[in-house]
Amino acid sequence: MPESAVGTHQGPPAHRRRLAVRWVIPLGVVVVLAIALVWWRRSRSPSTGYLTAPVSRGTIIRAITATGAVNPVVTVQVGAFVSGNIQTLYCDYNTKVKPNQLCAKIDPRPYQVVVDQNAAALGTAKAQLLKDQASLTYAKLTYDRDLGLLKQGVVSQDNVDSDKSTYDQAVAQVALDQATITQRQAELQAAEVNLQYTDIVSPVEGTVISRNVDVGQTVAASFQTPMLFLVGKDLTRMQVDVSVSESDIGAVAVGQRSTFTVEAYPNRTFVGQVAQIRRAPITVQNVVTYDVVIAVANPDLVLLPGMTANSRIVTAERDSALRVPLQALRYAPNGVGREGRPGGDRSHQQVWVLGAGREVPEPVPVVTGMDDGTLIEVVSGALAVGDQVVIGEAAGSAGRPRSATGQAPGMRF
Repeated sequence: MPESAVGTHQGPPAHRRRLAVRWVIPLGVVVVLAIALVWWRRSRSPSTGYLTAPVSRGTIIRAITATGAVNPVVTVQVGAFVSGNIQTLYCDYNTKVKPNQLCAKIDPRPYQVVVDQNAAALGTAKAQLLKDQASLTYAKLTYDRDLGLLKQGVVSQDNVDSDKSTYDQAVAQVALDQATITQRQAELQAAEVNLQYTDIVSPVEGTVISRNVDVGQTVAASFQTPMLFLVGKDLTRMQVDVSVSESDIGAVAVGQRSTFTVEAYPNRTFVGQVAQIRRAPITVQNVVTYDVVIAVANPDLVLLPGMTANSRIVTAERDSALRVPLQALRYAPNGVGREGRPGGDRSHQQVWVLGAGREVPEPVPVVTGMDDGTLIEVVSGALAVGDQVVIGEAAGSAGRPRSATGQAPGMRF
């Protein structure tokens, strides 16, 4: 094969190798520059940012929440003392009643019959007394006359003794008649009382909350007094009975302020005051609670009995307190002991403050006081309103910085 032919055959691969070498060198330089640029940028900005929140001054409220029901302060169950058929109704739901106002009438005829019978028996006893008094008068005259004749020897001693016995029996009979009259009078009074009980009256001034009978219904008062009406006394004053757990009852005291809402008025907050802490425990499925009574005014009558109330009892309150978030006490930079945990020794706590123009936070010892679960009071410490305390870290510096309130200046890098 000629030499020229061999050179022609090996030419193209050598050309390609020269072209590859010509491109590899610039490409390697670009890769090295890119790596150097990434390293330079990372060395200029730390990988960790600080999430901060401002120190503020305001009110700290510690409260417990509980659920209960709205009830009238005084409710009276109006029942029936005697059994019978409801003849007439004079009260209905929401009827405003006065003391001794007639609300219902039980058929009085059976009780009127008993009254008439006892009255007749009393009249019979009185007539018998008159008859026996007349017999007593005659027995005394006979005894006195025969006693005088005995002195003259006209009658025997036996006659005088018989007269004396008759007289004594007449005296005893009159006493028995008087006792019988007293008994018949008592029976008549009992019958008249039962007759009066056929009138179902309201014992207090208030409003009928519920009615449990209708005309024609028979009520039986033999074993248990049936409740016919439930009357709420003065619905302008109500109370909320809430169940407070045994873990929270120690913080509740009479006179504390309470707020609550009801589902009927979700945008309205009602204000009351703790009026009573009942000591009787209420145990349901091994959970112990105590009934706390909250007094509340109801001048516009918007609160109705039985409404569910979601209450909040204020157990402690601080006005114009210097406050920091509880998260500020939980935070500590990597490698630093977390001395500022809530619940520890509050005389040896600290927060980390990120000063203006600084990239590294500095620890500030503080003494804390009351907290509300979100904010905690700073009793003493080198803090001022507006200082930025660190509450956390955010890895990476991409995106806009954010503070605890969502504002850009709060995140420092």
